[in-house]
Amino acid sequence: MDAPAVFTEAEFYQQNFNPQAYLKEYYSMSSSPKWAQEFMKQNLRTLHKMFSLDGVRGDILIDVGCGPTIYQLLSACERFQEIFALDYTDQNRRELEKWLKGEPGAFDWEPVVKYVCELEGDREKWAEKQEKVRRKVTRVLKCDVTKGKPTEPVSLPAGDCIVSTLCLEGACKDLPAFRSALSNISTLLRPGGHLVMVTVLGESYYAFNKQLYSCLLLQKHEVQEAVLAAGFQLKFFEDRPFTVDDDVTDIKGVIGLVAQKCPCATV
Repeated sequence: MDAPAVFTEAEFYQQNFNPQAYLKEYYSMSSSPKWAQEFMKQNLRTLHKMFSLDGVRGDILIDVGCGPTIYQLLSACERFQEIFALDYTDQNRRELEKWLKGEPGAFDWEPVVKYVCELEGDREKWAEKQEKVRRKVTRVLKCDVTKGKPTEPVSLPAGDCIVSTLCLEGACKDLPAFRSALSNISTLLRPGGHLVMVTVLGESYYAFNKQLYSCLLLQKHEVQEAVLAAGFQLKFFEDRPFTVDDDVTDIKGVIGLVAQKCPCATV
């Protein structure tokens, strides 16, 4: 399988992205392929590690490009008091809100929550953690990372931390756009705040539900340079190879990083 001839634009996501099919393909501990389960577990371990670092805590966490998922908030919710979840597509936000409100038909995150609780040392606290996430996510809003003010016309208080997982490489058609998006989302963060990011390397596409989506093919040094150019200092950086024997993606690796916004920044 090859990448789409034309990069997948935002409106294609809005019209075609099926969050329930996406969750079933990549985030189910029962129905997802084994490689997808291992990919998720590795990312959960990395997120646990990053949100355990000194200084990565505060009042407000902003999740940029949350999609219909909550896995990226399971370690984070222990370190922040309030969470704003942002995503471009209406159906992703609706799917997320379905779970937050405990509505019938919502995706079952229980096995994933239990896995994170095991990492934290107490599997039996999974129900408590679910309710903690539900309580702390206070706003679910539309955002566009290609805009200088991603949440306009809504204005948010500056966050103490931004988490962004598997988002920018799907939203940015080239490296200049990726660098610009990092600068755009940094405006949501207070000076001295942290960026926690998981992004894939060497991937040009991913697929599910008979739909093909573009991905910006990134190299490690390009991610590092873009983060620095956006006014951040790297505090933690972990990259690992990851390949799959499956034509639904051509992923080559994944990065987890923590970076701090320059304390002298004016925005």
